[in-house]
Amino acid sequence: MYALHFYVPASHLEVVKQAVFAVGAGKIGDYQNCCWQVLGEGQFKPMAGSQPFIGSQDRLEKVPEWRVEMVVAATHIQQAVAALKAAHPYEEPAYSVLSLVRF
Repeated sequence: MYALHFYVPASHLEVVKQAVFAVGAGKIGDYQNCCWQVLGEGQFKPMAGSQPFIGSQDRLEKVPEWRVEMVVAATHIQQAVAALKAAHPYEEPAYSVLSLVRF
């Protein structure tokens, strides 16, 4: 079992969540589409060679973004990360995958 965390602008929150749910992420027992989300502020500076969805090169940007967390079974983690990348508007989406231990 894994925990998948990612950051996404409000304009694509539901699209990205639905993409990862569609490949099996966010299932806990007899429940599906489970996640936790909170609004915060992200910051980044697009550099030369980038094609930013928000902002412009060589300028620090601060934008509202959602942090979304969900569990993903080991059999679905590769597909979940691929779906996240395909649905996300950023050319380099920020995400992390953590291995979970059951007790």
